[in-house]
Amino acid sequence: MKTINLSPEPNDAQIRRSIKPVISYPIDNFPAFDAELYKTARDNMNLIESIIIPPRDAKTFEVPAGCFFRIISIDGPQVGDLNVWNKNNINERFFSGKTRALYGTHVSTGDRLYSTLPFLRPMATITYDTLDWYGYDKDGGSVHDVIGTRCDPYTHVALNNEEYHNCCHSNLCRALSQQQQKTIEEIEYHVHDVLNVFMCTGFTKNTHQYFMKASPVRPDDYIEFFAEIDLLCGLSACPGGDCSSSHSSDKAICYPLKVEIYKPLKGTLKQWSAPSPNKYSRNHGHS
Repeated sequence: MKTINLSPEPNDAQIRRSIKPVISYPIDNFPAFDAELYKTARDNMNLIESIIIPPRDAKTFEVPAGCFFRIISIDGPQVGDLNVWNKNNINERFFSGKTRALYGTHVSTGDRLYSTLPFLRPMATITYDTLDWYGYDKDGGSVHDVIGTRCDPYTHVALNNEEYHNCCHSNLCRALSQQQQKTIEEIEYHVHDVLNVFMCTGFTKNTHQYFMKASPVRPDDYIEFFAEIDLLCGLSACPGGDCSSSHSSDKAICYPLKVEIYKPLKGTLKQWSAPSPNKYSRNHGHS
C-alpha cells in the first residue's frame, strides 16, 4: 500500500514525480470496433438457448463462434464472475491482466477479451452494455472490472480462519469439473481471474486498495458479447450479491443470473472471420 515511508525524500523528488505518463500498450493499430457489423447481426438473430445461474453457484455454457451471448440481471442486483475458455482447448483462456493493460481497469462496448499467451487473440467482443451510462463515479468506481481476481476459499481462510465453499472460485471449479468430467484437483488450475460482470469497483484514493460498492445493476440490465472463437464459459452468481458489503458470505441477499445465447441469421456476418492465434514465432531468441 506504500504507506510506510522509511527512506528520506531526495532533493529531486518533485522532478521525478512530474514526469509525464505514456500509455504502455497503445491500441491504435488494432482493428477498429465495427459497430455496424455487429449491429446488423444483432438486429437479425434468434435466441437458441437460455440458462439460469442459481444464486451462490455456477454453471458452464458453450457459445459457438459467430454467436452472441448476454448476461442478464433478472430478479435483483447481482454480480457475476465470468471465466472464458477456448472450447476446443481450455489451455487457452481469458487473460484479464492483458485485457486490463490494453483497455483499462473496466471494460464495456467495443472492448475485447483477450486470451492467454501464447495464443493472445480476441476471444469475445463486448457489443452492448446497458450500464455504459455509469462511467466513473466520484470515488473512481466503475462497472465490469478486470482488476479483481475472484472470491476464493484460500483468501477467505487467510482473512477469516474459516472455510467457505460457495466462493466464486469454488463454484467455477465445481462447474468446470462437471463439464469436463474431471476431478476438482485436475481442473482447478484452469479456473482463472475473471471479468467481474456488473461489479462496481475501483481503487481508494489514499491507500489505492481495491474497493467494491453496491452494483448499479437492476433487473433487465445486461452485457452482451460476441464470440470471436468457439467458447466455453463459466459464470458464478457471486455469494456477495450486489457486493455492497461483503463477498464469500451466506449473509448477502443473492439473486440468480440469466444467460441467453443468440445465433445471427445466415449471411449477416459476411465481413467477419474468426481471429487466428498470435503470429509470434515462439522462438524466444533460441538459436
